Amino acid sequence: MAASDGMAGLVVRSARAADCRALERLIGQLGYDAAEADITRRLAEMEQDGRLVLVAELDGEVVGCLSTSMMRVLHRPAPVGRISMMVVDTALRGRGIGAGLVRAAEEALVAAGCQLVEVTSNLARTDAHRFYERLGYERTSVRLAREPAADGR
Repeated sequence: MAASDGMAGLVVRSARAADCRALERLIGQLGYDAAEADITRRLAEMEQDGRLVLVAELDGEVVGCLSTSMMRVLHRPAPVGRISMMVVDTALRGRGIGAGLVRAAEEALVAAGCQLVEVTSNLARTDAHRFYERLGYERTSVRLAREPAADGR
């Protein structure tokens, strides 16, 4: 995958197990507690499921990450691609790294047959919402979530 427009030295590529220490640091910036070993296992599982995880590498250092999934739905003729997590190192935000990650994800999802790409983002992440809106994403639906009780209710 090519470098982002205007970001010399930026490379967007598929994540590898060797990136997991950097991913632990980045995911921590989002407020999630995920150990390197857990991320390594999850990355392998996601790869087996055909899910794309991208990293942004700037001058040899992993500075961003994005994960995707695809789902078939009855009401659309083609799979829906989803960006479910993206993070860029807080010290490097606003330089086009996130846009480069999103562009690469969109290209990969479209190449895989998706005709719609959607983003999920926590309600509290208003800066992220504005970022995605600047890239042309629109608020089109509401996503509700619930953690089921241990007894399945």
